[in-house]
Amino acid sequence: MVQAFEEISAADFFYRNRDIAGFTNPSRAIFSSIRELVENSLDASDQSRIPPEIYIRLSFEYEGSMKGSGEVKAEDESLFENGFRGTEPKVYRLRVADNGSGVPARHIPAAFGQVLFGSKYKLKQTRGTFGLGGTMALLYGQITTHKHALVKSSTGGARIYIYKIMVDIPRNRPIILDRKILLNKEGWRGTIVEFSLEGDYAKAMSRILEYLKQTALVNPYANIMFIDPKGRLYKFTRVTTQMPRPPKETKPHPYGVDVEAIQRLIRVTPCRNMVDFMRNHFHRVGEKTSHKFLEFAGIGKTINPRKLSRERIVRLVKMMKRFRNFLPPDASCLSPISEELLKAGILKELQPEFIAFCQRQPSTYSGHPFIVEVAIAYGGNIARKNDLVLYRFANRIPLLYDEASDVSWRIIKRINWRRYKVSLDMPIAILVHICSTKVPYKTVGKEFIADRPEVKREVLNGIREAARQLQRFLTKREHVERERKRLSTFSKYLPKIAQFSTELAGKKRPPDIKKLLWSVKKYEEK
Repeated sequence: MVQAFEEISAADFFYRNRDIAGFTNPSRAIFSSIRELVENSLDASDQSRIPPEIYIRLSFEYEGSMKGSGEVKAEDESLFENGFRGTEPKVYRLRVADNGSGVPARHIPAAFGQVLFGSKYKLKQTRGTFGLGGTMALLYGQITTHKHALVKSSTGGARIYIYKIMVDIPRNRPIILDRKILLNKEGWRGTIVEFSLEGDYAKAMSRILEYLKQTALVNPYANIMFIDPKGRLYKFTRVTTQMPRPPKETKPHPYGVDVEAIQRLIRVTPCRNMVDFMRNHFHRVGEKTSHKFLEFAGIGKTINPRKLSRERIVRLVKMMKRFRNFLPPDASCLSPISEELLKAGILKELQPEFIAFCQRQPSTYSGHPFIVEVAIAYGGNIARKNDLVLYRFANRIPLLYDEASDVSWRIIKRINWRRYKVSLDMPIAILVHICSTKVPYKTVGKEFIADRPEVKREVLNGIREAARQLQRFLTKREHVERERKRLSTFSKYLPKIAQFSTELAGKKRPPDIKKLLWSVKKYEEK
């Protein structure tokens, strides 16, 4: 029997393997759909440098006799009320609207109807990585409900474009069912995405609300509104309009390229010699460094890059890894949250008694720059548990699943917290944020960070530095508490001591103890 071979498209691959993109089950799928669209909205707002306004509405979708009839039967109302508690997944309608940069009309069909098409493939810090999430959410909705998606967008120009889209799964191409153009009289700018999907909100609710809370924590300049299927409004209000500086696109670093990357650069380069090739296509490689490297690699400086043989390209890459005079990547292409914004978000959502913050110096792994930010919050609205609370973020994305596999959790488990006067039952939350042009995720679902030695070192040192700040606070707090108890006892017996001293001295007028009592009271209020 002859074995049959066939080719499938990217959309078909993810249709067959949607688990690897985070759409594992109905509850996880509804969470992933909201997450991916919200992150796209935040990226679009960052690009336009306007504080985000994000509106999310998840509604139960009536079917059968309910749809289009204008009447809802009693049994249908019962179905709606009990839809959250049933074990069967239900069909919901999800709508996400933002005030971001909008999508140019010519790109709308492919951006939402073609898998692995997007603006995230440049070497730049973004929340998205694969250009997959938003389209994958619409694809999941299509394969579970067989309904189209509605996309409305404008870049702020004279027109608003509205598309009804489905995905041609075998060909990985958008199917445009309808297209309308409206006059943009009010100058609206942004994107609205609406589609139906199968999900289980009852099981996903806690994760969705926690995700929105943590998103508001690391994006304190965003207004986020969420209306759930029962009509309950959850509002996360901004506390500042200040936004982090936008990340810049950068060039690949010599330590982070491979043979395929060099071949791609050679195909598109306009350079006619190797010196210009190194200078124009690599990060922080100037003319002097180019000359030194080419001498070290034994490659002629005047050779046309397009004429390099395969053997020489392989040698070029090997010598890049060995050359030690390349400057480390510049972190100006990164956009950390910053101490001011992170503390503002923590105060808004957790209202702690104390916050320790540490931002590590920029570092690199495999030629990719990254910055680690760590904060430790104590007291306030932080719940007391039998373990420390960990909030994980990557490029301002909350990571909620697979916590035990994350490098930050493994580090926290190995630290001897008693050295820092910390016990596991204290109300303490640890926040770890990693920003990079390429976050080392271990899965396409972007849920946990790989155990890279360079990343591990920076996270460990950041947690230790913040923990030392917490230790100093707890030590001072213990001292204040001891003094408060001592002075409280002193203030209790001071009047009696004054009276006894007066009688013992044979005087009629007792000494003035008001100043002493005032100083004791003032210390107790500290």
